[in-house]
This record gives sequence, C-alpha cells and structure tokens, in this order.
Amino acid sequence: MSARGPPLVVVFNVGAGHGRADEARATLQAGCAEAGRPLLLLEVQDPRQLSAIAHQAVAQAKPCGGIVVAAGGDGTINVVAQAVLDSGCAFGVPPQGTFNYFSRTHGIPADSAEALKVLLAGHTQPAQVGLVGDRVFLVNASLGLHPQMLEDREGWKRQLGRSRMVAFGAGVGTLLRGHRSLRLRVESHGRERELRTPTLFVGNNALQLQQLGLPDAEAVGTGCLAAIALRPVGLVKMLGLLWRGAFGRLGDADELIQVATRQLTVRPSRRLGILGSRRIKVATDGEVTWMQLPLSFRVAAQALDLLRPRAQAHESQATE
Repeated sequence: MSARGPPLVVVFNVGAGHGRADEARATLQAGCAEAGRPLLLLEVQDPRQLSAIAHQAVAQAKPCGGIVVAAGGDGTINVVAQAVLDSGCAFGVPPQGTFNYFSRTHGIPADSAEALKVLLAGHTQPAQVGLVGDRVFLVNASLGLHPQMLEDREGWKRQLGRSRMVAFGAGVGTLLRGHRSLRLRVESHGRERELRTPTLFVGNNALQLQQLGLPDAEAVGTGCLAAIALRPVGLVKMLGLLWRGAFGRLGDADELIQVATRQLTVRPSRRLGILGSRRIKVATDGEVTWMQLPLSFRVAAQALDLLRPRAQAHESQATE
C-alpha cells in the first residue's frame, strides 16, 4: 500500500461521458500523480468486456487494499458494483454518464477533478444495494413496459444522442407502438395479491424517486425499496403519466400502486397455469436481460463501502 493512500484500480468505460474520455483519463492521471497515489487504469473498449474487467479490477485491488473505481454511467457502475459487493474492497465513482443518479444521490460531484478529490480523501460510508435474484441494482429494477422503453431508448440515443428529451421522446414512441400487461402474483409484508400491470418498477435511489414526485423516496436507503406498479390504463392516460413523471408529479396519480418494502416476491399469476414458468425481461440500472420467474427483490445484507464526501452535497446536485 502507498504511504499516501491505497491505489486506485479504475474500470474506465471509454464509451461513457459524451466523448470526454480523454479529458477524464487525463484528470485521473494528473491528479493521482500529483497526490502520489498509485493508479491502474483498466480501459473498457468493448461493453461485452465490462464484467470480466470489473472482476479483474477486484482481483488486483484485494491483495493491496486498493479501491475499485467505476468510471462511467449508471450501467457501468452497476456492473462494477456487482463485482465489488462482498469483496471487502472500497468502491469509488467519478460519474461519466447522462443521468448519474447513483453518484448524485450520494453527493459525488459531476466534475471529474472534484470527484477525484473525493476518491483521494478516502472517506467511506455504506451505500444500500438492491438485489433482484443475484443481480445488483443501485438505481432501479423493472419488469414489463419499462425495460422495453429502455431498449427502444438505446436506439434513439444512437441516432440522436443522449439527453432527457431524447429519453422522453423514446418513451412516447414505445407507448404509441402498444404494449401488453403482465399478470403477476406479488407478495410483500406477508400478503400476496394478484396484479395486472403494464410495468412493475422497484426503486433504490431516493433522488430519482424524488424527481418523479413519488412519496416513498424517503424510505429508500433506510433498508427499504420502493415498489411501484401501474394499473392498466389506455394510451391517453399512459401518455399523461409519462408527462407527469417528466415534471415530477407522478406521485399524485391515482393509477399508481405504491409500497415501501424490504422484500418483494414476484411469481406468475395462477391464471396463467403452465405458462407461468416463462422467462421475463428485467432491467437493472438500464441494462436489460432475461430472468426466470419467480423473482425476489430485496435489500442486500452487505452494503457497498462507498467513497463519498463527508458533508452531504446531494441537495445541490438534485437541482441540476
């Protein structure tokens, strides 16, 4: 270990940060050199390599007490956090993405030089981790319409770039194409209910929930997740809900079912019979994959040992 602090082992996603990879790399290198801190940059040129490189970073950090750092957006942070959880390594985040919900909710500056100061200062606090099955989510996990919106949004981003307006337009486009409702059995607090919904959303990020105007935001981070489902509605009402969410007024919509919970189990509806054993698309922090029902959403027993500022700065971050 360096006399001036543990080394930083950085998983660096060169595709994140709106093309500012060179600037972010130079900031990390210059700042660590000035502070006398060892730096190991593991660059991700191909997103398919991300998980393997994240586990490589943990393997290199553990023997020397190093800090594993995820330089990228929420998707990159998710994959690296998956590798870091239960490893004993501290975790750092200089945000490079579009929304940066995880870093902002923990008061980590968006500016690369300021974020590096947080990493070098070495102050850690626990950060709550959500799990669906064995997959980590730090911001949200979802089923149904929301994962489809995320997949469609990626196509829009490739053509039009990354912005909130592009994300909103992609959501409208998904709704106009039509969607099917899920039929599920949902168990929480020892009670089970049949649920028909276009989407089930489980939040683990207070800032995102606050920006949507959802009242269970305060429960997140204190051992609970916020589960939100939509009642089946027509296209016009669905577009209205999307508009409400964009302006932080989703919480007063009658079409929402909301609950703060430590664990949520999701099974196929009994009405589906043998078809109830099918796979389903699940989004975790923007990354979509197939998983098998039943699913368990819960708070991980072990938190992330996150490098963050001593004084909470998330109030100013939330207004950006």
